[in-house]
Amino acid sequence: MNRYFIEVAYKGARFSGFQVQENAHTVQAEVDRALSTLLRDTIVSTGSSRTDAGVNAYQNFLHFDTDLPLHPQFIYKINAILPDDVVLNGVYAVPPDANSRFAAVSRSYEYTLYTRKDPFMLDRGYFFPYKIDIDALQEAARIITTYSDFTTFSKRNTQVKTFLCNIMESYWTVEGQHITYNVRANRFLRGMVRGLVGTMLRVGRGKLTLDEFRAVIESKDCTRADFAVPPQGLFLMQVHYPEGLLSPIHFSR
Repeated sequence: MNRYFIEVAYKGARFSGFQVQENAHTVQAEVDRALSTLLRDTIVSTGSSRTDAGVNAYQNFLHFDTDLPLHPQFIYKINAILPDDVVLNGVYAVPPDANSRFAAVSRSYEYTLYTRKDPFMLDRGYFFPYKIDIDALQEAARIITTYSDFTTFSKRNTQVKTFLCNIMESYWTVEGQHITYNVRANRFLRGMVRGLVGTMLRVGRGKLTLDEFRAVIESKDCTRADFAVPPQGLFLMQVHYPEGLLSPIHFSR
């Protein structure tokens, strides 16, 4: 049995999330449908990173197993089956025990605000036309890197064994009217990035002091976090794997 990692990107607006759910329209379900259609076999994939309803991804991965040969135009044909808001960008041969979820060493997200009305950003950012203290935001982002327990920023009814995350990067960038939060970690909890952004915005708006922000983190109480920022501003940017794990397979068009 051969195992393959596949790299996808998608616009999340029409989907109820990434992971297969009963009676819901999801990205993974569309990918499985396309794979099963082309291979004429039932394919059940495993996803790397679960994104919520409305969240976008420039890069996400799944893996699947098959003994069947891949068509010489595999990427082209899968993309012809997939809906317009999902694209297959790459296929990789991997060892048979490689897992797209557990082999990932880190994941990177961005959340973008735009401060001036822009119809082209409607489904790609959060319109936030309010005065923000960028220095306070930046310090809040730095504070996040000094913690490892993010219970506060995990939504309820989540089935995880630990709330510990290793935050490798956490910072804001400003480019014109766009203000973007950049974060990379070994793992993320359900709703975590939006919870971090929403709570940091309270700091940037002067509604929380930096000491109070620390207290929110240390409380391990999700009712003290602000998860209210909308999903369309959030993008999964990259899933990072150990060097040498992925062997690209090249197909003709």
